[in-house]
Amino acid sequence: MALKGRVGSSPASGTIRLHKLSSLMTQIFVFPGQGSQKVGMGTDLFKMFPDEIAAVDTKLGYSMERLCMEDPSQQLNQTSFTQPALYVVNALSYLKKIKDTGHPPDFLAGHSLGEYNALFAAGAFDLITGLSLVQKRGELMGRASGGGMAAIVGLSCDKVEETLRNSGLAAIDIANLNAPSQVVISGQKNDVEAAQAVFEKAGARLFILLKVSGAFHSRYMQDAKNEFEAFLSHFEFSSLKIPVISNVEAMPCETGRIRELLSKQITHPVRWTESIRYLLRQPEPEFEEIGPGKVLAGLIRQIKTA
Repeated sequence: MALKGRVGSSPASGTIRLHKLSSLMTQIFVFPGQGSQKVGMGTDLFKMFPDEIAAVDTKLGYSMERLCMEDPSQQLNQTSFTQPALYVVNALSYLKKIKDTGHPPDFLAGHSLGEYNALFAAGAFDLITGLSLVQKRGELMGRASGGGMAAIVGLSCDKVEETLRNSGLAAIDIANLNAPSQVVISGQKNDVEAAQAVFEKAGARLFILLKVSGAFHSRYMQDAKNEFEAFLSHFEFSSLKIPVISNVEAMPCETGRIRELLSKQITHPVRWTESIRYLLRQPEPEFEEIGPGKVLAGLIRQIKTA
């Protein structure tokens, strides 16, 4: 467990001045979360940042490069390994971006796990402190069992809520508001599986059971939330140098509330649609996904055109 003390800022955000690409453009970096991992992610990054990777490997006790490049023990899709791996690859992708351009963004946001990368990039904590947080989060979420999640495509959030309420499915929570017609539900596995027929009858275009063992971002993660909240109490965070949009509130996060919002995130829905709509109200917003895949880019396109 980490000792209580002041956490250092990100090496990138602490040394580079904010510089817009134009006087009107708002540059926004977004970081993906669990589900974007893939074998081979981080190619070239590990050789580019040997000191950072050495510190990561020392902290974790295994080779991050080997996990991401080879995944010899088929662990990359296990939550306790997925979350540290994505956090590290996202973080190194950000460091490379800053190294290449010298221009930090005007706003940051991350989907679920990706919010930790947004906070790292904003200077709330250094790479290894963030890894400590993510490692604990992944461990706690990885312990969850008996839960299930499903993505519902083709229905609005209001329609999903109405269907849950009118079909006796009150034991199911909404976990992710990803796009105007893409909502993820979370609950006990049997309840989520039984909901498929209900939502298909209600007009869902797709009902996709997700490959998870826990009911993430729901009331069923309360024990994990309580334990993580206690873990977070041993940390203090540096002032944010770039605004970070909170998953929980879809508004810029205040430094003094980072601990509260990160613990709440475990049991509360990811309000991604609202977060992007907040950012779309900024002058000439330009989004760039930092990390593996283009999942968020696709969601942002859907939100823009809704």
